[in-house]
Amino acid sequence: MAGEPQHDCLFCKIVAGEIPATVVRKTADTIAFRDIHPQAPTHVLVIPHVHYPNAAALAAAEPAIAAELLTEAAEVAREEGIEDYRMIFNTGAGAGQTIFHAHVHILGGKPLREGMV
Repeated sequence: MAGEPQHDCLFCKIVAGEIPATVVRKTADTIAFRDIHPQAPTHVLVIPHVHYPNAAALAAAEPAIAAELLTEAAEVAREEGIEDYRMIFNTGAGAGQTIFHAHVHILGGKPLREGMV
């Protein structure tokens, strides 16, 4: 069921505390943690506690939590001391999404070249 934790979802397991992550920020609805394969000096993921397969599904079902992802992403960037950063939502395997739990990537800490993900 949409919104419910999925037993086979890596991010649901991180939310539940079953899998460790380097958490940098947490709210009642979101958790932010460092990417294990960083693409920039700062590479943090912000995910909702609720499970939706992608950002579009999250936004349609729970727009307030989708908005909180953006707010939290900006707060993570501020706390990390980066003024210039990229926020990326990948939706679908063809776009590079590998974990089908809505999430946003925050990348920064160096100049980001065009087309870099």
